[in-house]
Amino acid sequence: MARRIVAVSDFCAPQPSSEAFPDMDAACRDWAALRLPEAGPVDVVGGYLERLPLACVAAGLVDTAEVWRFAGDDAARDIGGAAGPGGIVYRTLRADGPAPYPSVDALARIAVHGPPEILCVWGLGVDERVLAACASSIRIYNSIDAPALRIPPEVSCHVDLFLTGAEWQSDEIRARHPDALCLVLPIGPEFASDRTFFPTGAAKDYDVVYVAATQPYKRHDLLLDALAPHHRALCVVGYGHMTDDLRAEAHRRGLHVDWAGPVDHAGVNALMNRARVGVVCGVEDGAPAILTEYMLAGLPVLANAGLVCGRQYIRGDTGLVATEAEFPAALDRLIRTADRYDPRGVVQAHWTWPHSVRRLAGAIEQAKARKRVDA
Repeated sequence: MARRIVAVSDFCAPQPSSEAFPDMDAACRDWAALRLPEAGPVDVVGGYLERLPLACVAAGLVDTAEVWRFAGDDAARDIGGAAGPGGIVYRTLRADGPAPYPSVDALARIAVHGPPEILCVWGLGVDERVLAACASSIRIYNSIDAPALRIPPEVSCHVDLFLTGAEWQSDEIRARHPDALCLVLPIGPEFASDRTFFPTGAAKDYDVVYVAATQPYKRHDLLLDALAPHHRALCVVGYGHMTDDLRAEAHRRGLHVDWAGPVDHAGVNALMNRARVGVVCGVEDGAPAILTEYMLAGLPVLANAGLVCGRQYIRGDTGLVATEAEFPAALDRLIRTADRYDPRGVVQAHWTWPHSVRRLAGAIEQAKARKRVDA
């Protein structure tokens, strides 16, 4: 049987509406009828959900990679899966309650086909029964966000390896679990794909691009405050409820801001290539994948000095950090000097997936050694 890695996203739509669990026997029959994919060639592309699992296949740690997402009812359930970028398979399982998600579908899959060699749980996570059913797996957790832990102690006690975005997050995890194995290796910026994001040679018709959800913690207000009427800015929106209000505010201020999105990864890369610099304005944010994605597209980055995770990627050769008071002047300076930077080369030398998967493989070996001692 092929060795598997499963990355469990905390995406769930619609949200579960009841605690009415489906029948375990029926779910097992569904999984038993499913033919699983065989090992095949992979390409480490896509977004932060795909790149770590695909990197593990490419490095020979496992043979196949899946992403599990959740649905709150049977209408969107698709355990058969769909092919994703690079050779990954997406499956949509039913969630039977609020996060951390209980799922008879997940338990049935594990019962029928066995636990994966590596189970990655992101964000809001799954409940303790799913992690307990994968006791033989290397169970990895990353919160994706600024809080170091977004799962309760009865869930986090099952985790074998915590990936964090900054050392302070590792400290917070060890305050709950003193013997926790932690590695500062945020899955977004560290598992960068230079085949997904790259320079296209497009004309630079924008001074600045901001790729971010239009939610309050992304701090679009800081960008609007830093822009002058002579700047040309592009905001690429994935999701969020503030787009119309922000568009209206930019117009009220007389700023030249265009809005685009949502678009796929190729579209994001094409749009980023039209700008001279990228910005990250948030503070209470996990280490955003866009940090190294901007850089791989050839853009130096201006980041908020208050960013709590991910400032390690902003160096003298990749961009600038600035306080909120300094942000307008720093943005002007970076736009003027953008051509002096080669951020893509820096990322390729340090943070593309081959570098990061080697670090991950070492931590997985440490986790395996601990499990052998505890057995």
